[in-house]
Amino acid sequence: MSGILYLHGFRSSPASFKARAVAEAMAARGLQERFFCPALSHEPRQAMVQAEAILAAEGPLTLVGSSLGGFYATWLAERHGLRAVLVNPAVLAHLSLADYVGPQTNLYTGEEFQFTREHVAQLQAMEVADLRPERYWLLVEEGDEVLDYRQAVARYRDARQTVLAGGDHSFTRFVDFVPQILEFAGL
Repeated sequence: MSGILYLHGFRSSPASFKARAVAEAMAARGLQERFFCPALSHEPRQAMVQAEAILAAEGPLTLVGSSLGGFYATWLAERHGLRAVLVNPAVLAHLSLADYVGPQTNLYTGEEFQFTREHVAQLQAMEVADLRPERYWLLVEEGDEVLDYRQAVARYRDARQTVLAGGDHSFTRFVDFVPQILEFAGL
């Protein structure tokens, strides 16, 4: 049976609005045991170890990644032949996050951590050269104040895309798409 592996963004957590919305929708369908959302390490290599451990234990899952989680979802989708929903994804994560080197605080847990140049280098090493567009559904809002949505539209140009006017980096209309995300995942 399929399920969903949700990958949250930088400085986020499983307590994020989007993660909780998917978890609640899965629970409403009696599929709560098929929803996975680890508290990802701020260290990119370790975050992927966490995600790959879930995939190894649970089998193929549909990935849903928001922001940095979208970058991670792309790496995992290509590495493991999985499908992915990307929500306002970081396309060039090593460039997007280079300005965040230094002390950081998780927005949900209050945990403080150091984001380093080594972490940026790990992200750069994870860049995926070639994409299989049929694996992806891109969800972006043009009003994203953190990432330039046009980079994602260009990067995933041959993939299914939903590009909405307005909004912001949180993807304000996410709840409206949760049923379609579950359908994309075959649930």
